[in-house]
Order: sequence, then structure tokens, then C-alpha cells
Amino acid sequence: MSILTRWLLIPPVNARLIGRYRDYRRHGASAFSATLGCFWLILAWIFIPLEHPRWQRIRAEHKNLYPHINASRPRPLDPVRYLIQTCWLLIGTSRKETPKPRRRTFSGLQNIRGRYHQWMNELPERVSHKTQHLDEKKELGHLSAGARRLILGIIVTFSLILALICVTQPFNPLAQFIFLMLLWGVALIVRRMPGRFSALMLIVLSLTVSCRYIWWRYTSTLNWDDPVSLVCGLILLFAETYAWIVLVLGYFQVVWPLNRQPVPLPKDMSLWPSVDIFVPTYNEDLNVVKNTIYASLGIDWPKDKLNIWILDDGGREEFRQFAQNVGVKYIARTTHEHAKAGNINNALKYAKGEFVSIFDCDHVPTRSFLQMTMGWFLKEKQLAMMQTPHHFFSPDPFERNLGRFRKTPNEGTLFYGLVQDGNDMWDATFFCGSCAVIRRKPLDEIGGIAVETVTEDAHTSLRLHRRGYTSAYMRIPQAAGLATESLSAHIGQRIRWARGMVQIFRLDNPLTGKGLKFAQRLCYGQRHVPLLVGHSTADLPDCAAGVPAAACLHHLCASVDDRPVRAAAYDSCQPDQLEDPG
Repeated sequence: MSILTRWLLIPPVNARLIGRYRDYRRHGASAFSATLGCFWLILAWIFIPLEHPRWQRIRAEHKNLYPHINASRPRPLDPVRYLIQTCWLLIGTSRKETPKPRRRTFSGLQNIRGRYHQWMNELPERVSHKTQHLDEKKELGHLSAGARRLILGIIVTFSLILALICVTQPFNPLAQFIFLMLLWGVALIVRRMPGRFSALMLIVLSLTVSCRYIWWRYTSTLNWDDPVSLVCGLILLFAETYAWIVLVLGYFQVVWPLNRQPVPLPKDMSLWPSVDIFVPTYNEDLNVVKNTIYASLGIDWPKDKLNIWILDDGGREEFRQFAQNVGVKYIARTTHEHAKAGNINNALKYAKGEFVSIFDCDHVPTRSFLQMTMGWFLKEKQLAMMQTPHHFFSPDPFERNLGRFRKTPNEGTLFYGLVQDGNDMWDATFFCGSCAVIRRKPLDEIGGIAVETVTEDAHTSLRLHRRGYTSAYMRIPQAAGLATESLSAHIGQRIRWARGMVQIFRLDNPLTGKGLKFAQRLCYGQRHVPLLVGHSTADLPDCAAGVPAAACLHHLCASVDDRPVRAAAYDSCQPDQLEDPG
């Protein structure tokens, strides 16, 4: 190499290149890799102005921008790695937006848009101000309860008839286009309105469109003349029906989030109940458990009515010593059946408090946890369980890899911010295994934490609801924990949830049996079906959606009449009138 570069390069450049080659070799690069690295470096010097300040900043940030590439030890495929990482940096990272001067052409539109948003924000107050003189009781007070029910029944009946007409009435292409444009316009108008009316209206519009599509699919798209097309069409239709059912159940579940607020405790602290705090652990590090124990010791509650327990299923001496040093109680089992559920049930034999609060060993509670939650138990004697959100102060694998932590809402934000709040409206809040308080008497009545399934938390709340007890959810975060650290642990957790849902359906199906209200059955079904089908069949709707494309690739007849005008227009043709596209 030195002979060739001596002929091609001037002495200063040649000496520098030889020094770089030796430096590569000292850091463990092979002769081939070092030579190839020098070759790519020469090309970079020729075609890239490395002396420019921008390139100098990139070279200074090399470890942060390209952490998987060792600049001191090149490898043959490093150019490919640079190319892939550069593309990711250009696409995946967001640049700081610099304010640009607005063009006068759009200034008028911006003003109109601002006035429209302001008018929408003030609309509820204007309506309430103009209707303050109306009193629903006075307007309908002269009617009997039976008459009011009759009026409500008539309104509901006519509403259902109108909805049925909107769903089943076939339109020609022009009428369908006008109908969709009207729905779209209404959606754009109401989406900016504050309050729950806009959400309810958007749900109605979504159900109207989705129900029309499902009706059209069932009545006008199946090809009964060709068995292969019929089978493919039925598979796709089944997947779409499943997605539609999940959509409808989801809307029912979150149609009216309760947004429960704390209830004040009595001023007389002698009326406050006694509480046992359980912190189960198995193989976690002591430093993780210490944070939870220290935070539990700082909870604002009478010390004579608060007992903290470390439930160590690992039987470790350092945990016993730590519990003795900080003044909390320690329990270690000789046997380890039923995992976490068995660990808690074993501790229930020794704890005597009126209530039990459970925290995973990495969930750190706030000082106000019990004062924010216990008021509802004193107000409602049938309340068996109060759940609070699982808030995580560390990113999960997806948020960490994509760099979206605290920038984009994750699945926990959806479940604990909306779904559980909607379940609370129907008295169907799920126990999530941590950050919760359970009344001891109902828990003893059902035999403690359920041990028959791996999702003992959901099964326990199901049993409490079957016994006629109520549940509550408060969406104010009162504890923070650690999210799953690795992708394998994240996937394993979801697989365990799916397996637990299958076990609950097999052993204690919420759709059958006694004790549950109809709304509770729907909420449990909506929670179970997506986990059951989504995890077990690798997202069935997405997989089945590829059936028509696969059929076309194999020169088979399309399973649906896929002409864009017909698919969008929903005309009045019958299945036997459809032409065979093949």
C-alpha cells in the first residue's frame, strides 16, 4: 500500500494516510479492513469538503450519531452502515422548526381559522347562558314517570329508524359522494368543539360510515358463483366483521368517561381505616425495592394504621435485613406455588388490616396515595376495589428505539387515560395488579387473589364483580414505575396477558354465568377479545386484508367487486347482479 500511495499522493498526504493505516491496525483492524478504510477515506477527501464547519460538527458528534460504528476500527461494510444510519437520521429525527414569515395570501385564512376556533370554544358557554331559564324538571314536571318513559321510547325508536335508513339506503355515486362530504364537513366542524358533545358526535359519524360499509359488504360484494372467490371473500369479511365488532365495543366502553374525583376523608382520623401495603418481589434487585419501601414509609397516613410488608418469594437474607433496619415487616414463603398471586395470598394470612394496597416492587407511590383513594371506600360500602393508573418514568422498548418517549402517547396512556375511565362508568374497572386498594372483606369472600390463571388481577376483579361488589377508577397518577426494559420482556408480558385471557374465557367466561350486568359483560368482552385474537393470530384483520391481493397475484377472481366507483358509492345492485371481473 505504501508504494502505491507514494506514487499517487504528495508526501504530506501520504504520511498522514500511512499514519491512519497504522492507527487502524493498532486498534485491531485486519489488513484488508484497514486498507479498505483508507480507500474510503481518500474518496471522502476527494468528494466531500470535510474541512467545512458542518462536516466538522458531524465528525465531532460521530459517537452520538453513529454509535454502532467504530471510527478507529473500520469494517468492510461500514459504508453500508453509514448509509442506513444517515437515512434513518434524515427520516427519523425532527428538525427544529424555524419561524418563517407568513405570506399575505394566507393571512386572511389564518384569521378566519382563529376566529372559527374562538367561536367554537365559546359556543358551549353561549348555549348554556341562553338556556339557563329552562328547567327540565319544570318543563316535564306535569308529566308522569310513565309518560316521560313513553316519550323517551318514541324518540329512541324514531332515532333507530332514522339510523337504519341511513345505513341501509342505497345511493348512486353522486348521492354517496354528497353524503360522505356532508359527514366529513360535520366532523371537521364538531371536532374543534370542547366537551363531550364533539366526541359523541364523532362516534355517531364513525358508526354511520362503518355500519354502511359492513351492510354493503354483506349484501353486495360476495361472489357466490365462484367457490374460491367466495372462500377468500368470507375470510376477509370475517376479519372486517371482527374489526367492526371491536370498534363498536370500544365506542361503548369509552362513550362517557367518568373522570372520578377524590372524596375528602373525615376530619376525625380515628375513623380512618387500617391499611396493609404489600410489596411482592421475587428476583428483583434490592435497590429497586428500596425506592418503593421508602416511598411507602412516607405515605401520609396514621402510622398506627399503616403496615408495610415485603413479600419476598426469593427468600434473600439481605431483604430480611433491610426490612428489619427500616422497620417494615418481612414474609418469605417456603414454597412458591402460584407465583405473585400465591405470594399475596400467603401474606393475607398474617395481615389484619381492613384494606390491602398492592404495589409492584418497582412502583413508587406518592405521599397522597391513600388520602386520594380511601375516601370513596368510606362513602360507598359496596366498593371493593379502587384502581389508579400505572405511570412509567422510563421508556418502553418502542419509545426508546424510536425516540418518542413523552412525545407520543403510548398504549398505557390510552388504557389508563381513557379505557379504564370509560370502564368506570359501567362499573367494570379492571384490577391491574398494582397501584390499587382492595377492601379486605370482599377479597376474603372470593378466597383471595385468583390463582387459576396467569392474569390473576383481571380474574380477581371479575370475581368481585360477580359477587355484586363495585369498583372504581381514579385517573390521577399516584405512583410511578419502570417500563419493560427489553423487547423480549415486552413481548413476553403481552403473551402472558393473552394466555391469561384465554384461561379466563375457558374457566370463568365473563359473557356467561351469573352476577355480571350486561354492560360489564360487554366491557370484559371488549378487553378480552382483542388480546385473545390479536395475539393468537398475529393481528387477524391485517393478515386477512391481504387475501384479495394474494388472489389477484395468483390470477384468481377477486373476492369482492373492487371497482372504485362501486366500492365508494354503494349502489343498489344485488349479489347475483355483480359481474365477474375475471
